[in-house]
Amino acid sequence: MANVPATARCVVIGAGIVGNSLVYHLANLGWRDIVQIDKGPLPNPGGSTGHASNFLFPVDHSREFADITKDSMAQYKELGVFTESGGFEVARTEERMEELRRRMSSAKAWGIPAELVTPEQVVEKVPFLDSSVIIGAAWFPTVGVVDSLRAGTIFREKAMELGALTVVPNVEVTGMRVEDGVIKAVETTGGTIEAETVVIACGVWSPKLAKMAGAHIPLTPAVHQMISVGPCEVLADRPGEISFPIVRDMDTFCYERQHGSDMEVGSYAHRAILMDAEEIPSIEQSKLSPTELPFTSDDFDPQLEQALELMPELLGDERAEIRYAINGLLSLTPDGFPLLGETPEVKGLWSAAAVWIKEGPGTARAVAEWMTHGNPEIDLGHSDIARFYPHQRTREHIRARTDESFNKTYGIVHPSEQWSSSRGIRLSPMHASEKELGAVFYETAGWERPHWYESNAALVEKFGDACMPREHEWDARWWSPIINAEHLQMRETAGLVDLTAFCIFDIVGPGALEGVQKVIVAQADVKVGRVIYTPVLDERGGFRSDLTVMRLAHDRFRVVTGGAHGMADLKWFKDRMPSGTAVVDLTSAYSTIGLWGPKAKEILASVTSADVSKEGFAFGTCRDIEVGILPVLASRISYVGEYGWELYVPFESGAALWAKLLEAGAEHGLVPVGIGVYGTTGRIEKGYRAYGYELDTERTLTETGMERAKIKDADFIGKDAITAQAGQTPATVLCSMTVDNHTSASGVKRYMLGGEPILTRGGEPLTDGHGHHPYVTTAGSAPSLGKHVLMAFLPVESAVVGTELAVSYMEELYPVTVAAVDATPLFDPENARIRGL
Repeated sequence: MANVPATARCVVIGAGIVGNSLVYHLANLGWRDIVQIDKGPLPNPGGSTGHASNFLFPVDHSREFADITKDSMAQYKELGVFTESGGFEVARTEERMEELRRRMSSAKAWGIPAELVTPEQVVEKVPFLDSSVIIGAAWFPTVGVVDSLRAGTIFREKAMELGALTVVPNVEVTGMRVEDGVIKAVETTGGTIEAETVVIACGVWSPKLAKMAGAHIPLTPAVHQMISVGPCEVLADRPGEISFPIVRDMDTFCYERQHGSDMEVGSYAHRAILMDAEEIPSIEQSKLSPTELPFTSDDFDPQLEQALELMPELLGDERAEIRYAINGLLSLTPDGFPLLGETPEVKGLWSAAAVWIKEGPGTARAVAEWMTHGNPEIDLGHSDIARFYPHQRTREHIRARTDESFNKTYGIVHPSEQWSSSRGIRLSPMHASEKELGAVFYETAGWERPHWYESNAALVEKFGDACMPREHEWDARWWSPIINAEHLQMRETAGLVDLTAFCIFDIVGPGALEGVQKVIVAQADVKVGRVIYTPVLDERGGFRSDLTVMRLAHDRFRVVTGGAHGMADLKWFKDRMPSGTAVVDLTSAYSTIGLWGPKAKEILASVTSADVSKEGFAFGTCRDIEVGILPVLASRISYVGEYGWELYVPFESGAALWAKLLEAGAEHGLVPVGIGVYGTTGRIEKGYRAYGYELDTERTLTETGMERAKIKDADFIGKDAITAQAGQTPATVLCSMTVDNHTSASGVKRYMLGGEPILTRGGEPLTDGHGHHPYVTTAGSAPSLGKHVLMAFLPVESAVVGTELAVSYMEELYPVTVAAVDATPLFDPENARIRGL
């Protein structure tokens, strides 16, 4: 093998499946002078890839994961290292069967072959399984296993054949040199490599290496227990490594996977055993490898008994013994998604961490595209490492969340399920008042946000069936009819919303206009006091965000964006500002309160001398006003379709403004309103799109119905793309649909939650111009309409008002009708209420 070179264009640290795939995809995209290093020997340097069970189940409730896995499977097949075995997820309980029905919805949405089967059908393919233990299963015929070490070798060899790669094993990183926030070199036991780009792709060691550069890769090494039992007589004479389907015993959080004459049993049911990267033993200290730690049998014994229940003949074979048992290390993150992209702290330092075998090559291809073109073909918004706030990068937060999430790996996780750990971290100034009002708090980016208020419970009786109660426990979990009651009261009088979780940052300096103009689609060269709602696009014309910008001075713009995506937006703007222009994070400096409804104008007028009439305070403008002794920046915009304002106040004055507005609004029927209204019911009635749901890098302005009549003259990111798209027939169209009948076969009315496939009335799949199957991007009540509304991207031929389709929910079809095919709202389509008419 080669010696450590003195220079490189790119250094990739790690020779597991991700690092190996990445060097090939970079080389294939034209990169040269790539150096790959690892502290271990090849082909197995001792990372998690070397002890993985190497099976791939294609179904996930996340489209991002499903698409990346699909690409990975295709690459493995192309390399000739994939064996298709099929796989079952078996259920011991009716609750699990309901979850498997939900997985059928995801499979249909992502175009993955799948079906529900009986215990007898499972035994036909896995005859050593005791059918009396289970009540049903899901069958995934495209499940398979890979030889990840062989795949890695092939990827490396391909990159070397292109003349792009130098590989140096048995070399350990000892430091990183960073100057002015930019990576300059990697220091190793074999010498220093000067490089303009460095990628950390070394799994469980990634936090340790990032720390050397002053960056954070927020993951923790965690133990996954696995044993191999054999030789098993029923497996011994079968050809190849695997000839029986893989079984995931979901209710016991275990899997059983044939490996030759052995049966591997792995568990996610034991206690979470977490480590620090610095605690991982060295190669010299390890009996097997640094990520294969001594087995703790006490943790595994209960799972072994459950596995014996499921496969008594095979695992109870007296001639079989436990031939291999490890506490194998893998990477866990605070939210379960990988850590991809350039680190926020250090330019040129990239992360490709917390990626498992099933996503390895697909992730590598996407990261290579990101590094080369500035954006990947598959949207990686949920995996962007820039998504984390400072507190989310702390060791305590990472350990708290991963400790909680480990046992959810095979768990039944509700789409709205809330974390119980690491709570109460970020409290708005109104928090004490909200607690007194009976707020039910959900957490976003560490903020405790009221989702509804128990103090409004009496409104449910007032509005009765208009609150659209939900009968089924799953549909009603993490939800309350109070949300819909608050919505109706806001439409009748007014609502007060805590929006402190907004991410707020100012663009300041002589180049502020130039910088903002370059980043946003809308015209930024407007009068001081204008509020701009605008998409933010990448070079291909896909959405990076949608947000509002206020021009506060000739050289100052204020950006307001959603809390969940705020840090990624902050990095996007920072990276694209001209020299001498500052981006200042003000999130913790301001609290934001939303005041909307027919009575909002009267309420605000009662506490300020400012002219807040529709003539005196035009929609889409902002200005400083005084509310008593409180200075307030008032912005007249709306995300709920009502007349009103976002009110920005210094953080220390938020509680006072909140109290003053509650008091002034009491005689007008004002009620506090939760995010359940702001984020779902209010916006869905108006057809407002949301980033991460309807908007991502794979969607365009034309497809989302947000195409502009005129494109500004000034240059901006994505201009060439949307100019080319203008006038073209879109490949898919965002539509709003209403559910015509909610009654299930059992007679219980069901309400979709999002992610369900849209089919023909007869249950046949639909396919859009991208080759994708339509699915529900947002689902929610529209109380003002008395309808449950679904948003989805449909094929052009189906995107016609009145088209009758169906939504598949828990393996039953429910009739839906297309109600809107553009940005026209279902509620108040003329926007008269926003204008105060």
